[in-house]
Amino acid sequence: MALTVRDCSWKFDYNVGGMSLVSHHQRMRLVCLLALFAGATVEGARSEVVSFGRDVKPILASRCFACHGPDADEAGLRLHQQATALAELDSGDRAIVPGQPAQSTLLARINSADADLRMPPEGKSLKEEEIAALRQWISEGAVFEKHWAFVPTKSHAPPEIDRSDSSSNPIDAFILAKLQERGLSHAPPADKRTLARRVYYDVTGLPPTMEQLQEFLSDDRPDAYSRLVDRLLASPHYGERWARHWLDVVRFAETNSFERDAAKPFAWKYRDYVIHSLNNDKPYDQFIVEQLAGDELDHVTAETVTATGYYRLGVWDDEPADPLQSQYDELDNILTTTTQAFLGLTIGCARCHDHKIDPIPQTDYYGLLAFFADVTPYAMPHRREAKFHSLWDWSSNAVKKRREKLTSEQEMLQAEKRRIEQQAIEKMESPLQRLTETSEREKVLEEHLYHHLTDEDERQRYEVLVKQIEETKAMRSELPEPELILSLAKCDPHPDTMRVMSRGNPHTPGESVEPHFPVLFGDTPPQIPTAAQGARSAGRRLVLAKWIASPQNRLTSRVIVNRVWQHHFGRGIVRSSNNFGQLGTWPTHPELLDWLANWLVQHDWRLKSLHRLILTSNTYRMSSQSLPEGLANDPTNDLFWRFDMRRLSAEEIRDAVLLTTGRLNDKMFGPSIYPKLSQEVLQTQSMPGQGWQTSSPGEASRRSVYIHIKRSLIPPELANFDFPDPDSSCEARFNTTQAAQALNLLHGEFLQTQAARLAERVKNEAGDDWPTQVGHVLRLVLQRNPTEKTIVESLALVDRYRNKYHLPPDEALRQFCLMVLNLNEFVYLD
Repeated sequence: MALTVRDCSWKFDYNVGGMSLVSHHQRMRLVCLLALFAGATVEGARSEVVSFGRDVKPILASRCFACHGPDADEAGLRLHQQATALAELDSGDRAIVPGQPAQSTLLARINSADADLRMPPEGKSLKEEEIAALRQWISEGAVFEKHWAFVPTKSHAPPEIDRSDSSSNPIDAFILAKLQERGLSHAPPADKRTLARRVYYDVTGLPPTMEQLQEFLSDDRPDAYSRLVDRLLASPHYGERWARHWLDVVRFAETNSFERDAAKPFAWKYRDYVIHSLNNDKPYDQFIVEQLAGDELDHVTAETVTATGYYRLGVWDDEPADPLQSQYDELDNILTTTTQAFLGLTIGCARCHDHKIDPIPQTDYYGLLAFFADVTPYAMPHRREAKFHSLWDWSSNAVKKRREKLTSEQEMLQAEKRRIEQQAIEKMESPLQRLTETSEREKVLEEHLYHHLTDEDERQRYEVLVKQIEETKAMRSELPEPELILSLAKCDPHPDTMRVMSRGNPHTPGESVEPHFPVLFGDTPPQIPTAAQGARSAGRRLVLAKWIASPQNRLTSRVIVNRVWQHHFGRGIVRSSNNFGQLGTWPTHPELLDWLANWLVQHDWRLKSLHRLILTSNTYRMSSQSLPEGLANDPTNDLFWRFDMRRLSAEEIRDAVLLTTGRLNDKMFGPSIYPKLSQEVLQTQSMPGQGWQTSSPGEASRRSVYIHIKRSLIPPELANFDFPDPDSSCEARFNTTQAAQALNLLHGEFLQTQAARLAERVKNEAGDDWPTQVGHVLRLVLQRNPTEKTIVESLALVDRYRNKYHLPPDEALRQFCLMVLNLNEFVYLD
């Protein structure tokens, strides 16, 4: 059948979490060096200054640091920093002599033909291209420049370029400059239908309806596309789509993990907070501060308290073998997530020792951890209730006081009632006494209590107590329900002094440290206020939050604009979105990254403005058409010479199916939903089915962002399509193609059911005429008019269903709907 996606060029690359391990610049550098050795000229190759951080340090770290790095200085040589790398060795020689490769012992030893002298002494010798990079770096002066992400953003004017298009968008200038430098051109613009589907999915996570698509296609105004962008950014579905990206980063889930994987009450309120914040275009710096210190602001609201639910999203062990270790593991999880999410730093290895690559000593790890010292554990050790530390009652003071008074009275009455009961129990026979220690207690008391209450006054008092308890319960029930918020409800305003833990072990504390920022930033030490007597928190987190959200912070704005870019183009300008350190990937367009970071700050940190800037660029509006010169010179599209095709995410597939069948429930916010799961899936838990309800069909048809995320039980419709592990921050989802996806789409109960619903819709809207029915199915699913040839082939397929496989008409239509929902053209964009 002619129902396939149009021809496209596939590209293969080794990937980790969606990040290419080999950048285009590294490949071209290799080509240039090999050409130099061979005495050849490579068309398109260019000379490039070798960078210590990008080109040299990775070689030294992987091949040399074990003996000549931060932890070892054999022969008096340490290569991880300039002073020691250039110093005189024990032998009197110098490993590196800037500008003098022939005088540099390092090159002599790695090139030595003598096995006893050649370095490294074990493993394979360095590759020729690695040796060439070291030689060129030394020839160019052996400059140990500071890592690009550890210096402040620079002001770059958009390049002046020769351009044939009419775009005035600065993004296009930066992109085209790189392309022209390499002698490449960009792909032609995408057609209006392709562009509309792309921007609808990217902004809202939903496809356009046929009516919406037709409205855009028939709009001939020059600003029709920019109007569409504005309309989509104003849609409440924007927050639902982009909240999911943020929830991946902060490892959002609604349960604690471990064996019981108990629910986190009201975790959904944090999810709703994120959706509200994005839809309201809350400035990103405010978004940061509210999550890290929403309870420490001058004006604390229910919204800012809900934001601190951020601290309660991680895993929590309700029965730790080592409670102190578990407490510090929980704090480490918070610190790791915070530094990755907001700063793009992987600081976790400094918990046990100085960072081997980035300039982050162990004291900096604990200096940052000290800002979170007032954060209490999710719940008290060996008590599985979140209410003590994590549930904030936002009811009015009058209601709270009344509830507390009634609760106190009820507890006193119940204590007296139990005292009288115990007196009677002591007079009972031993078997009955033992039964009162079990679930049979109430039954025993009902049958035998009065026989053993011999004191008439005690009997009368007991009856009065029972009546008073019931009256108190009734009065409590008349009060409004507590407005509970999962949050940082209880803090330690006067935490113990933070200490450096030897090898990360909290049982072996070392020197004390004060809260401070990492030394690599070179910032003024923070002024930490002393918490007053009776204070609710230590006040430290607000200091940290304001520092992270400062326009002067060199990482925060870079990290967030890179995340926004990533979700529009499939990968960031820096592919390793959580790691801007020296083990991360280098930006393909560093000047553009800095320009966007500065632009965001200048525009009040408003993300919708950033979206609009990116979406209206010609770079975003390119087609995914393959160009021979692009494929030959930049096969991984590092230079953005075309738009990359992508498969829909798990949520997009599910939501698009629901929208297409006409069953999508667009209700927003509120408690999470529980789609129906098979018994086979429920059995995968250690306690099968525990904690999983089943929502009504209408509720279960809400958008996927509202699905209850249980760490031990991710629904197959999500898990099979690369939904991330919520135990840790996810910078970029895997993008796999595997058998379970096809099995889920063809045989999964969800698609089977939705195919039947699509068939019902088609029959209601198109009647009983087969050509009309198949045409309507194709239009609803593929959002285009099918060709006459496609209609003929579709009718032939339906005819086979009916005549060869003897399917009834309704079942034949359902099978046809299922087939169309499985087409690549539905599951892939562009």
